[in-house]
Amino acid sequence: MLIHPWDAPRDDDEWQRWLGAHDFGQLAVNGAPGEPPHVQPLHFAYDAERGEALAHLARPNPLWSAVEARPEVLLSVVDDYTYVPGPWQAEPGTPPEHGVPTSLYASVQLRCLAHVVDDPAQKAALLNRQLGHFQPEGGSARAAADRAPYGRLLSGIRGLRLEVTGARAKFKYAGKRSEAVRGRIAAGLADRDGARDAAARAHVLRRRPA
Repeated sequence: MLIHPWDAPRDDDEWQRWLGAHDFGQLAVNGAPGEPPHVQPLHFAYDAERGEALAHLARPNPLWSAVEARPEVLLSVVDDYTYVPGPWQAEPGTPPEHGVPTSLYASVQLRCLAHVVDDPAQKAALLNRQLGHFQPEGGSARAAADRAPYGRLLSGIRGLRLEVTGARAKFKYAGKRSEAVRGRIAAGLADRDGARDAAARAHVLRRRPA
């Protein structure tokens, strides 16, 4: 992922806060020689203090053998993306049709060392941590290896503790553009009001050049 200086996070707190609110991504795992990587969409719970992300997958998932053979994996998250038409990017004094279309997006890539969790009690603890993230309001029974309703189901899954060993982040929101262009992009996103336009606009306004 190419990261220009104007797209780089201001500090670790910026990407960690963003990742805390974006908990669905794709786990990329090296395949066997001559085979493409495995890419698995999944929910995860990121814990900045512990430097890890938690997930679980069904035991029959084909990526387990690849994880065990090469536990160095990449967790990729992309969101708050949108398309910017060319005329919005034309600098003052240039024809609108000369503006260059682009994409705006936020992306965090975590390089991780994958630890497979098979012990029933440890899997239950992992699931409860995930539930605490996704359902802080409660409403579901706690998982326990020796109790219903989830105890007998634990054998059907394997847990994943992804130990973060490196992180790369990018916030591509017209950081090198003039204030006039950034204002036009923000106004255009507000008027269009597409699925992710509001989130992208908030980044454009928030990440003003120093």
